[in-house]
Amino acid sequence: MKFQLLHTDVSSKARAGIAVTGHGSIETPIFMPVGTLGSVKGVHQWELTEDIKAQIILGNTYHLYLRPGTDILEKAGGLHKFNGFDRPILTDSGGFQVFSLSGIRKLREEGCEFRSHIDGSKHIFTPERVMDIERSIGADIMMAFDECPPGTSDYEYAKKSMALTHRWLDRCIKRFNETEPKYGYEQALFPIVQGCTYRDLRVQSAEYIASKEADGNAIGGLAVGEPAEVMYEMIEVVNGILPLDKPRYLMGVGTPVNILEGIERGVDMFDCVMPTRNGRNAMLFTSKGIMNMKNKKWEDDFSPIDADGTSYVDTFYSKAYLHHLFKANELLAMQIASIHNLAFYIWLTSEARRHILADDFAAWKSVMVKRVAERL
Repeated sequence: MKFQLLHTDVSSKARAGIAVTGHGSIETPIFMPVGTLGSVKGVHQWELTEDIKAQIILGNTYHLYLRPGTDILEKAGGLHKFNGFDRPILTDSGGFQVFSLSGIRKLREEGCEFRSHIDGSKHIFTPERVMDIERSIGADIMMAFDECPPGTSDYEYAKKSMALTHRWLDRCIKRFNETEPKYGYEQALFPIVQGCTYRDLRVQSAEYIASKEADGNAIGGLAVGEPAEVMYEMIEVVNGILPLDKPRYLMGVGTPVNILEGIERGVDMFDCVMPTRNGRNAMLFTSKGIMNMKNKKWEDDFSPIDADGTSYVDTFYSKAYLHHLFKANELLAMQIASIHNLAFYIWLTSEARRHILADDFAAWKSVMVKRVAERL
């Protein structure tokens, strides 16, 4: 993967760049829809590309390993062929999912032994095994296997966990370098900075990750319950160390405000389940603020869902109609809301990019953070 930093906003650390992969280019900053099981919930692939304008989506190593399994994915020719998405795909290593199974997993130096949440069968993820699985999935960007410690971890546990993540990273890099892609295009490996909310640990981890000179770098272990201002401080600390000429990926973040604040601090890539998960529960994010479509106030509002029209659903359907669909528990309600929210998130990052290139990002952002947080 090749990355070119095109411009940095004159009054902030916000960056515009372009990453080139075997399945096309990614213009940063970018939001990446989450397709955990190889699909973005409730959204067709053609809607992702043609309407939502997704440039890259995510898959999850843990879930895809358990179902459909690497044998099926290899027979299909990789995840791109299996799900029909012909643009870049990034795979999380599954570390977060494995370590969230606190009652049914055992952690040791070799890796993590766990039981499937589907049928209780026993499995083990080692750094080497995860690299092999991600090779079989065929993601353009592979994440290193890490331990994602709880946000409430004390200092000693956070330090021990960070050191384990670093040792696992060395093993991931070794395995990555001694194996080849399976489907005729290159794959990139991103390490993950850990360290919870401890400044000195984040510094140590960022320095260690930067020393690996990987194609890109990720910031993990944030947005797990810590105050937003603490998260922003950790981003600033880490981005002050990570190389300028490589993309920076903030994992699992977050709200529209979080994304704008992250961009201002030099983050290039984001993902979060919030647009689809909240959409399925009737919460819409718009350029004017947040709407709960179950509220009675929308019952006789026949105006478009979002007059700014970031997606075809915004101008085709009215607020009153979407309100009716949610009240009637129609599946179409969840689909419309998911499409709208994803299109809005991608519109937001593309607008940020436009203002970065115009050198007026900071002024635009100061207005937008107030708008997108308002409850309508």
